[in-house]
Amino acid sequence: MANKKAEPETIAQLRGVSKVFRDFWQRPKVTAVQDLTLSIRPGEVFGLLGPNGSGKSTTIKMLLGLLHPTSGSITVLGKSPNHTASKSRIGYLPEESHLYQYLSARETLDFYARLFAMDSRTRHQRIKELLDMVGLSQSAQRPVGEFSKGMARRIGLAQALLNDPDLIVLDEPTSGLDPLGTRQVKDLILALSKRGKTVLLCSHLLADVEDVCDRIAILYRGRLRAEGKVQDLLQTPGSIRITLPNQTDVRTEELTTLIANHTGIQPEVDHPSLRLEEFFLHTIRKAGSDDSEDPNDNDSRGVANYLSSSTDH
Repeated sequence: MANKKAEPETIAQLRGVSKVFRDFWQRPKVTAVQDLTLSIRPGEVFGLLGPNGSGKSTTIKMLLGLLHPTSGSITVLGKSPNHTASKSRIGYLPEESHLYQYLSARETLDFYARLFAMDSRTRHQRIKELLDMVGLSQSAQRPVGEFSKGMARRIGLAQALLNDPDLIVLDEPTSGLDPLGTRQVKDLILALSKRGKTVLLCSHLLADVEDVCDRIAILYRGRLRAEGKVQDLLQTPGSIRITLPNQTDVRTEELTTLIANHTGIQPEVDHPSLRLEEFFLHTIRKAGSDDSEDPNDNDSRGVANYLSSSTDH
């Protein structure tokens, strides 16, 4: 069993960070991020939200060392974002995956694995596990130029996990995926978090963020507007909901009358319902189990075994 190291208090820290883009004459043109202070903790799924132009992409690029802040400080994995050793412990899925279209899925992953100087045996094993994990084993020899957008996202996600990263930055990871693929990616994110990985998720799909994120930050015009645990931010203070199964209409009326008499407030009555995603997935899985064909040909197969806890490095 690997010896565990004490985890740092934060995986990534931004303190008073601003980013100003300047024109040719070095005059301030656009302030993309203003006085941003954030911390991302080990093992959590952190959501970075905001409309277009809010500073999300700029913030991610500064965390990756692709842009330098105009002011403030940033640390990632205890080092500067420009530190080479820190970069080797980060996995990144950009919003648009730029793949070499004539390489197969297997060759694509092998190319990126060689950039990490992995030996042949490690490359072969990880590529096999990742292709299986993202449901592309049957398409391993196809050129990625023939892939749909959803398949390209899957191979991009596999590429982001090749180096067994401690921090995984995912920019719109479910873009182009159907509901089944979206659910698989969300399950994968949750499984990675349980294994000690830290995930920074940037998405326009708020339902996805709500399903997987522990904490979120909302940016608007470069400034932090809200931050906290998802559950805390979404709660309606001062209101409660009581759910009672199998109540008749008569009994329900008696209970609401009793509550109204005691509180002076007429309670709202509704029926618990599934979310559309849950109903869709239930319908598809039931249809698949009734079908003679294998419904899981393109399903993911869980998390690759080599993706260890971040404390094992």
